[in-house]
Amino acid sequence: MGVYHHGERTVQQRAGLIDHAGFSAAAIRNEIPDVAVEFLSRQPMLVVGAADTDGAVWASLLTGAPGFVTATGPASLTIEAVPPDGDPLHDVLARPAHVGMITVEPATRRRMRMNGRSRPADGGLHVDLDQVFSNCPKYIQQRRPTPAPAALGPTAAPWHGTELTPRQLALVQAADTFFIATADRVGNTDASHRGGSPGFLQAVTPTRLRWPDYSGNAMFATLGNIEVDPRAGLLLPDWDTGTVLQLTGTAAVDWDPGRAAAVPGAQRIVEFTVDHIVQIDRASPLRWTAPTYSRFNPPAPRPLGREEGP
Repeated sequence: MGVYHHGERTVQQRAGLIDHAGFSAAAIRNEIPDVAVEFLSRQPMLVVGAADTDGAVWASLLTGAPGFVTATGPASLTIEAVPPDGDPLHDVLARPAHVGMITVEPATRRRMRMNGRSRPADGGLHVDLDQVFSNCPKYIQQRRPTPAPAALGPTAAPWHGTELTPRQLALVQAADTFFIATADRVGNTDASHRGGSPGFLQAVTPTRLRWPDYSGNAMFATLGNIEVDPRAGLLLPDWDTGTVLQLTGTAAVDWDPGRAAAVPGAQRIVEFTVDHIVQIDRASPLRWTAPTYSRFNPPAPRPLGREEGP
Protein backbone atom coordinates (compact mmCIF):
# COMPACT_ATOMS: atom_id res chain seq x y z
CA MET A 1 0.00 0.00 0.00
CA GLY A 2 3.01 2.29 0.28
CA VAL A 3 2.84 2.97 -3.46
CA TYR A 4 -0.35 5.02 -3.02
CA HIS A 5 -0.42 8.70 -2.08
CA HIS A 6 -2.93 10.41 0.21
CA GLY A 7 -5.45 11.18 -2.53
CA GLU A 8 -5.51 7.61 -3.81
CA ARG A 9 -5.97 6.19 -0.31
CA THR A 10 -8.75 8.67 0.39
CA VAL A 11 -10.65 7.65 -2.74
CA GLN A 12 -10.09 3.94 -2.10
CA GLN A 13 -11.56 4.32 1.39
CA ARG A 14 -14.52 6.33 0.15
CA ALA A 15 -15.23 3.70 -2.51
CA GLY A 16 -14.99 0.93 0.09
CA LEU A 17 -12.29 -0.87 -1.91
CA ILE A 18 -9.26 -0.48 0.31
CA ASP A 19 -8.71 -4.26 0.49
CA HIS A 20 -8.87 -4.61 -3.31
CA ALA A 21 -6.46 -1.70 -3.67
CA GLY A 22 -3.98 -3.49 -1.42
CA PHE A 23 -4.10 -6.49 -3.72
CA SER A 24 -3.66 -4.29 -6.81
CA ALA A 25 -0.67 -2.53 -5.26
CA ALA A 26 1.41 -5.64 -5.85
CA ALA A 27 1.11 -5.03 -9.62
CA ILE A 28 2.85 -1.64 -9.42
CA ARG A 29 6.58 -2.04 -10.02
CA ASN A 30 9.52 0.26 -10.57
CA GLU A 31 10.97 -1.88 -13.36
CA ILE A 32 9.74 -3.12 -16.74
CA PRO A 33 8.79 -6.82 -16.66
CA ASP A 34 10.59 -8.93 -19.26
CA VAL A 35 7.32 -9.73 -21.03
CA ALA A 36 6.61 -6.01 -21.43
CA VAL A 37 9.87 -5.25 -23.25
CA GLU A 38 8.66 -7.02 -26.38
CA PHE A 39 5.17 -5.52 -25.99
CA LEU A 40 6.60 -2.00 -25.98
CA SER A 41 8.71 -2.71 -29.07
CA ARG A 42 5.54 -3.49 -31.08
CA GLN A 43 3.68 -0.30 -30.35
CA PRO A 44 3.11 2.48 -32.92
CA MET A 45 1.59 4.97 -30.44
CA LEU A 46 2.08 6.25 -26.92
CA VAL A 47 0.05 8.78 -24.94
CA VAL A 48 2.06 11.07 -22.67
CA GLY A 49 0.73 13.45 -20.04
CA ALA A 50 2.49 16.38 -18.37
CA ALA A 51 1.82 19.84 -16.94
CA ASP A 52 2.77 23.05 -18.72
CA THR A 53 4.48 26.04 -17.11
CA ASP A 54 1.13 27.38 -15.91
CA GLY A 55 0.26 24.08 -14.25
CA ALA A 56 -2.36 23.08 -16.84
CA VAL A 57 -2.27 19.34 -17.51
CA TRP A 58 -2.33 18.03 -21.08
CA ALA A 59 -2.22 14.67 -22.83
CA SER A 60 -0.46 14.29 -26.18
CA LEU A 61 -0.16 11.47 -28.73
CA LEU A 62 3.26 10.29 -29.90
CA THR A 63 3.54 7.93 -32.87
CA GLY A 64 6.27 6.11 -34.77
CA ALA A 65 7.18 2.88 -36.47
CA PRO A 66 7.14 -0.11 -34.10
CA GLY A 67 10.36 0.11 -32.13
CA PHE A 68 10.14 3.86 -31.56
CA VAL A 69 9.56 3.04 -27.86
CA THR A 70 12.44 0.97 -26.48
CA ALA A 71 13.28 -0.29 -23.01
CA THR A 72 16.91 0.72 -22.54
CA GLY A 73 17.20 -0.67 -19.02
CA PRO A 74 15.07 -2.24 -16.32
CA ALA A 75 13.67 1.19 -15.39
CA SER A 76 14.30 3.38 -18.43
CA LEU A 77 12.87 4.07 -21.88
CA THR A 78 13.87 5.90 -25.02
CA ILE A 79 11.15 7.36 -27.20
CA GLU A 80 12.10 8.37 -30.73
CA ALA A 81 9.41 11.02 -31.04
CA VAL A 82 8.40 14.36 -29.60
CA PRO A 83 5.12 16.27 -29.82
CA PRO A 84 4.85 18.32 -33.03
CA ASP A 85 5.16 22.09 -33.16
CA GLY A 86 2.02 23.65 -31.73
CA ASP A 87 1.23 20.72 -29.47
CA PRO A 88 0.73 21.93 -25.87
CA LEU A 89 3.55 19.65 -24.66
CA HIS A 90 6.08 20.44 -27.40
CA ASP A 91 7.97 22.99 -25.31
CA VAL A 92 7.28 21.22 -22.00
CA LEU A 93 9.06 18.05 -23.11
CA ALA A 94 11.99 20.02 -24.50
CA ARG A 95 13.21 20.17 -20.88
CA PRO A 96 13.04 17.74 -17.94
CA ALA A 97 9.47 16.98 -16.87
CA HIS A 98 7.32 14.63 -14.82
CA VAL A 99 5.42 12.43 -17.29
CA GLY A 100 2.71 9.82 -17.20
CA MET A 101 2.48 7.47 -20.17
CA ILE A 102 0.16 4.77 -21.43
CA THR A 103 0.40 2.56 -24.46
CA VAL A 104 -2.65 0.63 -25.62
CA GLU A 105 -2.62 -2.18 -28.16
CA PRO A 106 -6.25 -2.18 -29.34
CA ALA A 107 -5.85 -5.35 -31.42
CA THR A 108 -5.06 -7.43 -28.31
CA ARG A 109 -6.79 -5.19 -25.76
CA ARG A 110 -3.59 -4.85 -23.76
CA ARG A 111 -2.33 -1.70 -22.08
CA MET A 112 0.65 -0.62 -20.03
CA ARG A 113 1.11 2.47 -17.87
CA MET A 114 4.44 4.04 -16.95
CA ASN A 115 5.16 7.10 -14.85
CA GLY A 116 8.49 8.84 -14.38
CA ARG A 117 10.78 11.72 -15.31
CA SER A 118 11.69 12.58 -18.88
CA ARG A 119 14.48 14.58 -20.44
CA PRO A 120 15.15 15.43 -24.09
CA ALA A 121 17.57 13.12 -25.92
CA ASP A 122 18.59 13.16 -29.61
CA GLY A 123 15.29 14.39 -31.01
CA GLY A 124 13.30 12.20 -28.67
CA LEU A 125 12.96 11.50 -24.97
CA HIS A 126 14.70 9.46 -22.30
CA VAL A 127 12.48 8.50 -19.37
CA ASP A 128 13.55 7.21 -15.96
CA LEU A 129 10.62 5.22 -14.62
CA ASP A 130 9.18 5.30 -11.11
CA GLN A 131 6.05 3.21 -11.67
CA VAL A 132 5.24 0.50 -14.23
CA PHE A 133 1.99 -1.46 -14.30
CA SER A 134 -0.50 -3.13 -16.60
CA ASN A 135 -4.28 -2.97 -16.38
CA CYS A 136 -7.00 -5.42 -17.33
CA PRO A 137 -8.51 -5.40 -20.87
CA LYS A 138 -11.86 -3.96 -19.77
CA TYR A 139 -13.43 -1.26 -21.94
CA ILE A 140 -10.77 -1.41 -24.68
CA GLN A 141 -12.32 -1.50 -28.16
CA GLN A 142 -10.57 -3.86 -30.54
CA ARG A 143 -9.04 -2.09 -33.56
CA ARG A 144 -6.19 -2.78 -35.93
CA PRO A 145 -3.95 -0.22 -37.64
CA THR A 146 -4.30 0.02 -41.41
CA PRO A 147 -1.87 1.42 -44.00
CA ALA A 148 -1.81 5.20 -43.99
CA PRO A 149 -3.29 7.03 -46.98
CA ALA A 150 -0.77 7.61 -49.77
CA ALA A 151 -0.91 11.41 -49.43
CA LEU A 152 -1.66 12.50 -45.90
CA GLY A 153 -0.51 16.07 -46.25
CA PRO A 154 1.35 17.91 -43.51
CA THR A 155 0.10 18.14 -39.96
CA ALA A 156 -2.33 21.03 -39.80
CA ALA A 157 -1.70 24.16 -37.77
CA PRO A 158 -3.28 23.82 -34.32
CA TRP A 159 -6.73 25.29 -33.73
CA HIS A 160 -7.24 26.90 -30.32
CA GLY A 161 -10.49 27.66 -28.55
CA THR A 162 -12.31 27.74 -25.24
CA GLU A 163 -15.60 26.13 -26.33
CA LEU A 164 -16.24 22.96 -28.29
CA THR A 165 -17.44 23.56 -31.84
CA PRO A 166 -20.31 21.55 -33.37
CA ARG A 167 -17.76 19.32 -35.15
CA GLN A 168 -15.91 18.73 -31.90
CA LEU A 169 -19.13 18.06 -30.02
CA ALA A 170 -19.95 15.37 -32.60
CA LEU A 171 -16.52 13.77 -32.03
CA VAL A 172 -17.14 13.78 -28.28
CA GLN A 173 -20.59 12.22 -28.60
CA ALA A 174 -19.31 9.48 -30.94
CA ALA A 175 -16.21 8.66 -28.85
CA ASP A 176 -15.73 5.15 -27.48
CA THR A 177 -12.23 5.93 -26.14
CA PHE A 178 -10.36 8.82 -24.62
CA PHE A 179 -7.22 9.31 -22.52
CA ILE A 180 -6.88 11.36 -19.35
CA ALA A 181 -3.75 12.83 -17.73
CA THR A 182 -3.68 13.93 -14.08
CA ALA A 183 -1.03 14.80 -11.49
CA ASP A 184 -0.61 14.67 -7.73
CA ARG A 185 0.31 17.54 -5.42
CA VAL A 186 4.02 17.39 -6.23
CA GLY A 187 3.60 16.99 -9.98
CA ASN A 188 3.95 13.23 -10.42
CA THR A 189 1.87 12.59 -13.51
CA ASP A 190 -0.28 9.68 -14.68
CA ALA A 191 -1.97 8.90 -18.00
CA SER A 192 -4.91 6.55 -18.22
CA HIS A 193 -7.49 5.15 -20.66
CA ARG A 194 -11.26 5.43 -20.56
CA GLY A 195 -13.54 3.44 -22.82
CA GLY A 196 -17.20 2.61 -23.25
CA SER A 197 -20.04 2.43 -25.71
CA PRO A 198 -20.38 5.48 -27.99
CA GLY A 199 -22.21 8.09 -25.98
CA PHE A 200 -20.56 7.22 -22.64
CA LEU A 201 -18.70 10.54 -22.87
CA GLN A 202 -21.30 13.29 -22.88
CA ALA A 203 -21.13 16.99 -23.62
CA VAL A 204 -23.39 18.69 -21.10
CA THR A 205 -22.50 22.06 -22.65
CA PRO A 206 -19.72 23.22 -25.01
CA THR A 207 -17.51 23.69 -21.92
CA ARG A 208 -18.56 20.81 -19.70
CA LEU A 209 -18.20 17.06 -20.21
CA ARG A 210 -19.40 14.13 -18.14
CA TRP A 211 -18.61 10.43 -18.07
CA PRO A 212 -19.36 7.42 -15.85
CA ASP A 213 -16.56 5.93 -13.77
CA TYR A 214 -16.86 2.18 -14.24
CA SER A 215 -15.56 -0.62 -12.05
CA GLY A 216 -11.80 -0.96 -12.55
CA ASN A 217 -8.62 -2.10 -10.86
CA ALA A 218 -9.23 -0.34 -7.49
CA MET A 219 -5.97 1.63 -7.79
CA PHE A 220 -7.81 4.91 -8.38
CA ALA A 221 -4.70 6.63 -9.71
CA THR A 222 -6.77 9.08 -11.76
CA LEU A 223 -9.44 9.84 -9.16
CA GLY A 224 -6.79 9.95 -6.43
CA ASN A 225 -4.91 12.64 -8.32
CA ILE A 226 -8.12 14.59 -8.92
CA GLU A 227 -8.76 14.40 -5.16
CA VAL A 228 -5.60 16.43 -4.48
CA ASP A 229 -5.34 18.45 -7.73
CA PRO A 230 -8.38 18.84 -10.03
CA ARG A 231 -6.38 19.88 -13.08
CA ALA A 232 -6.57 17.32 -15.88
CA GLY A 233 -6.07 16.89 -19.60
CA LEU A 234 -8.11 14.84 -22.06
CA LEU A 235 -7.03 13.46 -25.44
CA LEU A 236 -9.64 12.30 -27.93
CA PRO A 237 -8.27 10.59 -31.05
CA ASP A 238 -10.24 10.45 -34.27
CA TRP A 239 -9.38 6.92 -35.35
CA ASP A 240 -10.50 7.56 -38.96
CA THR A 241 -8.74 10.83 -39.78
CA GLY A 242 -5.76 11.11 -37.41
CA THR A 243 -7.13 14.30 -35.85
CA VAL A 244 -6.50 14.71 -32.13
CA LEU A 245 -8.57 16.85 -29.78
CA GLN A 246 -6.75 17.98 -26.63
CA LEU A 247 -8.60 19.57 -23.72
CA THR A 248 -7.26 20.96 -20.47
CA GLY A 249 -9.37 21.97 -17.51
CA THR A 250 -10.53 20.72 -14.13
CA ALA A 251 -12.28 17.53 -13.10
CA ALA A 252 -14.54 16.74 -10.16
CA VAL A 253 -16.01 13.46 -8.93
CA ASP A 254 -19.72 13.30 -8.12
CA TRP A 255 -20.13 10.70 -5.36
CA ASP A 256 -23.95 10.94 -5.21
CA PRO A 257 -25.11 7.30 -5.44
CA GLY A 258 -28.46 8.39 -6.84
CA ARG A 259 -26.84 10.05 -9.84
CA ALA A 260 -24.57 7.08 -10.45
CA ALA A 261 -27.54 4.69 -10.25
CA ALA A 262 -29.18 6.51 -13.15
CA VAL A 263 -26.24 5.65 -15.47
CA PRO A 264 -25.72 1.99 -16.49
CA GLY A 265 -22.54 0.56 -14.95
CA ALA A 266 -21.51 3.80 -13.23
CA GLN A 267 -19.88 3.65 -9.81
CA ARG A 268 -19.46 7.41 -9.79
CA ILE A 269 -19.79 10.32 -12.25
CA VAL A 270 -16.87 12.52 -13.30
CA GLU A 271 -17.45 16.04 -14.61
CA PHE A 272 -14.86 18.01 -16.54
CA THR A 273 -14.84 21.76 -17.11
CA VAL A 274 -12.97 22.90 -20.21
CA ASP A 275 -10.48 25.75 -19.94
CA HIS A 276 -8.67 25.45 -23.28
CA ILE A 277 -8.92 23.31 -26.43
CA VAL A 278 -6.33 22.43 -29.06
CA GLN A 279 -7.29 20.53 -32.21
CA ILE A 280 -4.61 19.29 -34.61
CA ASP A 281 -5.80 17.72 -37.85
CA ARG A 282 -3.67 14.91 -39.33
CA ALA A 283 -1.62 14.84 -36.13
CA SER A 284 -1.36 11.06 -36.36
CA PRO A 285 -0.41 9.04 -39.47
CA LEU A 286 -2.26 6.04 -38.04
CA ARG A 287 -5.64 4.90 -39.33
CA TRP A 288 -7.63 2.12 -37.71
CA THR A 289 -10.28 -0.44 -38.58
CA ALA A 290 -13.85 -0.14 -37.30
CA PRO A 291 -14.06 -1.21 -33.66
CA THR A 292 -15.27 -4.39 -32.08
CA TYR A 293 -16.66 -3.10 -28.82
CA SER A 294 -15.58 -4.55 -25.50
CA ARG A 295 -18.04 -7.01 -23.98
CA PHE A 296 -17.52 -5.19 -20.70
CA ASN A 297 -18.99 -1.91 -22.00
CA PRO A 298 -22.22 -1.03 -20.21
CA PRO A 299 -24.95 0.55 -22.32
CA ALA A 300 -24.35 4.23 -22.95
CA PRO A 301 -26.27 6.74 -20.82
CA ARG A 302 -29.36 8.20 -22.41
CA PRO A 303 -28.68 11.35 -24.44
CA LEU A 304 -28.73 14.56 -22.46
CA GLY A 305 -31.70 16.86 -22.88
CA ARG A 306 -31.63 20.64 -22.87
CA GLU A 307 -32.89 20.72 -19.31
CA GLU A 308 -29.77 18.90 -18.14
CA GLY A 309 -27.42 21.75 -18.99
CA PRO A 310 -26.24 24.31 -16.45
